[in-house]
Amino acid sequence: MDGYFASRLHHQLRGQVRHFAESEVRPLIPAMEAARSVHRDLSRHIARQGWLGATISRDHGGMDVGHLGKTIIIEELSRVSAAMGAMVQASQLGAAKIVHFGSDEQKKTWLPAIAAGECLPTIAVTEPESGGHVLGMSATAVRDGDDYLLNGRKVYVGNSHIGDLHGIVVRTGPGSKGLTAFLVEADRPGLRVGDQKPTMGLHGFGFGELLLHDCRVPAANRLGDEGDGLAVAYSSSVLYGRANLTAVSLGIHRAVLEETTRFCEERHRYGKPLHELPSVKLKLGQIQSRLMTARLAAYHAVHLLDAGLPCDAELMNAKLVNVESALDSARDAMEIHAAAGLFTDRPIERYLRDAHHIFAPAGTSDIQLLRLAEVALGTSKGQWSERLADVVRMEPAL
Repeated sequence: MDGYFASRLHHQLRGQVRHFAESEVRPLIPAMEAARSVHRDLSRHIARQGWLGATISRDHGGMDVGHLGKTIIIEELSRVSAAMGAMVQASQLGAAKIVHFGSDEQKKTWLPAIAAGECLPTIAVTEPESGGHVLGMSATAVRDGDDYLLNGRKVYVGNSHIGDLHGIVVRTGPGSKGLTAFLVEADRPGLRVGDQKPTMGLHGFGFGELLLHDCRVPAANRLGDEGDGLAVAYSSSVLYGRANLTAVSLGIHRAVLEETTRFCEERHRYGKPLHELPSVKLKLGQIQSRLMTARLAAYHAVHLLDAGLPCDAELMNAKLVNVESALDSARDAMEIHAAAGLFTDRPIERYLRDAHHIFAPAGTSDIQLLRLAEVALGTSKGQWSERLADVVRMEPAL
């Protein structure tokens, strides 16, 4: 499968990220699990590797390795630490809005800093009352001379506590044409980050609240025109969010298989390795099959995205298949480990907790199924991958 989708450069990239993850990230996992809070130093260290610039052009200091390259980066980090894979994918969402909607000046100002790891961007769309219903948001921006005054509250913002530049979508008018996006620096007066709250999993990564109270933002910080906010929100979620979260689930899934196979080789029952038990061997085969299918769905979707071809349905399916498969395999792995899986000296319980975190962002599995049903019925409302094909299309890597 790798040979079909991946080039020599992709294989080199995988090796580099895997080496880094094993040597620089894995030793810090016990501390992250104990602290259950954002690991700022490691997040910055990862950013300095240049991987946030995977889809940023070389003209702006990026890697220009496309969505497949980005998937490999997130997958390999998530294989060791889903929290750090989630950190990178959240920053990729933040970069996307500038790549696709930023002015020339905004791109020159921010993209080189993001690519160099000097700036961690975020995207802030979700609100407490409206949740994933983007058009239900109530945070506002009111024009005041050459500025806008922003007020409202955003929740579940990836990298909220370490972000340097927040891409915030707010309401400037009624209806679907009344949403507008702004770049808001983290130190801008009137912007406050909410308290960190402990979560079930992804320890080391943070997704919290942003609170806006008469936050004055210059009009020059607006992304695109007034009314472009819906496109900013949906393109970030559809084109980047689903692909990125798919990669996190894929990395977790790979870790589940490797850890469970190792456990089955080490443990013995009735004088034989545990995997000799037919019930255990069947579960191992099921995990392997799910992983192969999920990986194919993931790579196929981003391969189409890099080619500038329509792929909204493939991205929905990739997230659905990868999230559900990782959860099913993690549950099977817990059954194989039995009581041993309940203790934190083995990572399998962490994989299950982390896998649950990828379920909701960019649409739950039910949402993906509803949208796929619309594809089947011919009632889907157009494809963001077609609208932005010229921007996301990549030259083939060698």
